[in-house]
Amino acid sequence: MIRWVGVMAIVVAGVAVGALAVLTSAVWWVLAAPLLAIGLVGVHDLVQTKHSILRNYPVLGHARFAMEAIRPELQQYFIERNTDGAPFDRETRALVYARAKGEEDASPFGTERDVNSIGYEFVTHSMGAKTSHGSIPSVMVGGPQCTQPYDMSLFNVSAMSFGSLSGNAIEALNAGAAMGGFLHDTGEGAISSYHLEHGGDLNWQIASGYFGCRTEEGHFDPDQFAEKARGASVKTISIKLSQGAKPGLGGVLPGVKVNQEIADTRGVPLGRTVVSPPAHTAFTTPRGLLEFIEQLRELSGGKPVGIKLCVGSRHEFLAICKAMVDRQSYPDFVIVDGSEGGTGAAPVEFADHVGMPLTEGLVFVHNALTGVGVRSHVKVGASGKIATGIDIVKRICQGADFTLSARAMMFAIGCIQAQVCHTNHCPVGVATQDPYRARALRVDDKSVRVRNFHAQTVASAHQIVSSMGLDSVTQLHPGLLHRRLEHQITTTYAELHEWLTPGQLLQDVPKEWADDWALADPDDFRDRVANRPSGFNPNTFS
Repeated sequence: MIRWVGVMAIVVAGVAVGALAVLTSAVWWVLAAPLLAIGLVGVHDLVQTKHSILRNYPVLGHARFAMEAIRPELQQYFIERNTDGAPFDRETRALVYARAKGEEDASPFGTERDVNSIGYEFVTHSMGAKTSHGSIPSVMVGGPQCTQPYDMSLFNVSAMSFGSLSGNAIEALNAGAAMGGFLHDTGEGAISSYHLEHGGDLNWQIASGYFGCRTEEGHFDPDQFAEKARGASVKTISIKLSQGAKPGLGGVLPGVKVNQEIADTRGVPLGRTVVSPPAHTAFTTPRGLLEFIEQLRELSGGKPVGIKLCVGSRHEFLAICKAMVDRQSYPDFVIVDGSEGGTGAAPVEFADHVGMPLTEGLVFVHNALTGVGVRSHVKVGASGKIATGIDIVKRICQGADFTLSARAMMFAIGCIQAQVCHTNHCPVGVATQDPYRARALRVDDKSVRVRNFHAQTVASAHQIVSSMGLDSVTQLHPGLLHRRLEHQITTTYAELHEWLTPGQLLQDVPKEWADDWALADPDDFRDRVANRPSGFNPNTFS
């Protein structure tokens, strides 16, 4: 009752002052209009049934919602320290911005990070450090069954689709890749005109939706694939089995972003949310996956074909490895995505709790390929939160041959980590299909920033390697990367993980690998003993 009395008093006051404005001077409307507006809002708050706060605290309750709406901005701009902030802290973002603009990237007065904290990592330098000079090495991707191998940069643009990103953003990334000589992953949203405008090298990602090479029913169309895959810009092809932010789910493109151009590019209905199936229909077994890889390699004219995945059940990847050995057929590369990755919309539970983080996944994949004796045929890429030279060095120490990054490249073209990628309201024109917002992103300017960022980041990695007394990144190994386990204890990755020798899984399976190895079936992704009886020992399963 008190609330009603207060609200009605405001309404009455507004009416009274409005009458005064009518009878005397219009200047009184300056006071009457706000009073009437507040009173009407108060009445609405009291009669609505959706928000309890507004029913109990009419008008004033809106202040809470307003503060909640701007909380991320307040946190980012006024509260967080340089080493705070997630997914990327301010120091990392500032470094990307500086390198993209070609500005000074040095930091004064020492590190702000707690070097004694658990989890802190560092590499060892050498008193025989070398001067960083000469060309920065690249990685030749293409196994024995590939006739058009590709010279891969150490650092590349990871998967981001046209649709998730604006056309201007895609153009800027591709033009930067063309200028810098590195690879641009199309994401699963097909090859758009923006990917082809500047002639940058492309990795065409084929996911379960088969966008750009699909039938009306959503299945793989080999004729469409062959026509596009043989294009000069397409250098490699990857089959996406899963992705970091939402492993086990298909990609999601909100319907609000599916305009006519995107619908035509992907081959989907206009304005309808696009959800890729969680699994492929072109194959259903590990052996079938390898057959699909062989098919794509042939259809593309012998270009490198690989797979991308966020590691889940270890026995499933081991099943693929067993199929490789059985068929003597291999993907040309494997891109390992970490569960901490992701640029688009994903359910919070999946982003936070599903899938294997990049470090564990990368070490496992490298070991699995080594253990079955095929590591020399398959190059390994690492994708997830890679933004600096030391990130590249760390991932190579952990088993990668090359790296890719999505969000750091977004920073290079102006992303401010507003984290509204899924709303179509990106404030800087990167992750939106709103023409007005996208126009803010100038391709000619941002493409140069992408080129600058890539060049300086790879140069930084090269400089770090030289400071370690090494001639090349190929000399990096797990013993050079240290991790603090306790406040007074550090260890190297050589000691932290078990590293298999070539062919070890085919001869003497270590105890820690035995269960997963026994469950791995080259003809079935599933756990063959999921319904095993109590007391069943998987080690007895041949």
